[in-house]
Amino acid sequence: MNSSMTGNDTPPGTPSGSRAGHLRVASWNLLRRVGAGAKDVARLISTFHPDLLLLQEATEEISALPSLVGGHFFRHPMQKRIYGLAAWSPHAFPPTSVMHLPMSLIPGRVPRRVAQLVKFHDISFANVHLSHGQFLNRFQLHHIAYALEGPAAIIGDFNAVGPIVMPDFRDIGPRQWTHRASNVISLRLDRCMGRDVRCISAAVLDKGPSDHHPILLELVHAAHALPARAAHL
Repeated sequence: MNSSMTGNDTPPGTPSGSRAGHLRVASWNLLRRVGAGAKDVARLISTFHPDLLLLQEATEEISALPSLVGGHFFRHPMQKRIYGLAAWSPHAFPPTSVMHLPMSLIPGRVPRRVAQLVKFHDISFANVHLSHGQFLNRFQLHHIAYALEGPAAIIGDFNAVGPIVMPDFRDIGPRQWTHRASNVISLRLDRCMGRDVRCISAAVLDKGPSDHHPILLELVHAAHALPARAAHL
């Protein structure tokens, strides 16, 4: 996998979180059964050494990840789907929880979506795979933002086209496209919105067998970030 952020930035076995509060966070939509599998995810972990990895469209097969790379893993299936949301880290972290998101009232629509809530290094993370409706996915984002406390980051497959405006949150993810619809239209669907969290660097990685590219971010809690002037001394 190629990117402007290489796996050599953090030696194997050395958590980036040990560097003044820095966290290396990755997110990847795996594309259900025909996309990336546990071995592909393990390869990403071995190459880039994330402190926290958030996965969307993760099937039961992905639960084998700890047997391949160790670490700690939580998965939440989505209602009436073969896949769900999952989080992995080499470091112990509290069990994750589920937040039910607003849904369309139109009959025949897909079942209700959820967000996976992860508390990690004093930052509240929401792992998301939002609805395709552009009004609905923004309503879901506001619902999540209102529920999160303190420094927070919402990361995952937003299914959103165009800019997103949320009080107190900024778009801090990479700006390159992450998905090509029908191999024709390039879209930036995989994003990160942060509050009181700074992004030091961000990259879009090779997509591998999925139809989505993983994104990789180095984040720092605002309380640990140096003032802009001091950072240049």
